[in-house]
Amino acid sequence: MQKGTCNGLGILSILLLLSGCIEPAPLPVPPDADSCGATSLQTLVGRPASVLQTMRFGTVTRFLRPGMAVTEDYSASRLNISIDKSGTITAVSCG
Repeated sequence: MQKGTCNGLGILSILLLLSGCIEPAPLPVPPDADSCGATSLQTLVGRPASVLQTMRFGTVTRFLRPGMAVTEDYSASRLNISIDKSGTITAVSCG
């Protein structure tokens, strides 16, 4: 009985040592922080929302206003433009 216990501990020790040799999975690559082009549109912040009427955006764009229902799903390629109650652009971001 004692011999079987020693063999079991020996095998367990070898398995523990070998598990340290396994290479961990690589970290996932984060999405491009500016995949929707928000960085180039930061000059819109502080301007009246009326400037958006003549603009065309090359991606799906969401205009967010106070009290508006918004889905919480994240899409790195979607452009979000936040507009406050007074009609001023307060933020431009991806998501």
